[in-house]
Amino acid sequence: MLNIKMLDKAAFTDYTFIEGFPGAGLVGPMAISYIVEKLNMKYIGYIESDQFPPLVAIHDDMPLPPVRIYYSDKAKIITILAEFAIPIETTYELAGKIYEFAKSGGISKIVSIGGIPSQQQNLEEETVFVIASNDSLRKEAQKAGLKPVGEGVATGVSAIMLMNAALQGTPDMSILIPVDPNILDPKYAELAIVSLNKLINLNVDVKELDKEAKDVEARIKDLLKRNKEVQDAHKKATGGETGPSMYA
Repeated sequence: MLNIKMLDKAAFTDYTFIEGFPGAGLVGPMAISYIVEKLNMKYIGYIESDQFPPLVAIHDDMPLPPVRIYYSDKAKIITILAEFAIPIETTYELAGKIYEFAKSGGISKIVSIGGIPSQQQNLEEETVFVIASNDSLRKEAQKAGLKPVGEGVATGVSAIMLMNAALQGTPDMSILIPVDPNILDPKYAELAIVSLNKLINLNVDVKELDKEAKDVEARIKDLLKRNKEVQDAHKKATGGETGPSMYA
């Protein structure tokens, strides 16, 4: 059973909903984590499921659900920060619940952040791609310098939400950053945030992300190591397999 739990009441009419579940290059989690910190967003809810791996996030000495909801009334955005890869068997249910949450809450636009595997190594010259649920959003994204994906396949929670949006007429777009799936580079998050700044006037300064790139990468690699140890210990204890971690 999967549920969205809110810790406080808040109105999200005309907010932009931003999601970035773990995927290639961990673009979404890196970008959203930085946005949450820089905008001092408020923790207001979480998502629970008996099919999620048995993980608890520890931040500032406090145990927290690993899939959390944050919002900023000033910036008019609400976002989800997930700290593990979503098990494939929960994808449809999770996408449906999030889509209905956004639609019933009066959210004006859904924006997903993800990575797309690429062989190109020069991040400065990388094209940022977009998939949009309607022509108006597609043109808007093109004006911001993003390139529509003409042909291809999208997967995961964001893909299911995008399809729901296209069928029901909800504004939804996926920002896709070309990445090397074997490298965790904060530059990926920077490209995503710069695109968001252009698309929804987010106004998040990425200068600190660029300056602190090495520290950010080091923290993520440390989390990768620690979380892999937890996953290995769990598999050894249960004799089974668990869903992949955000960091592994």
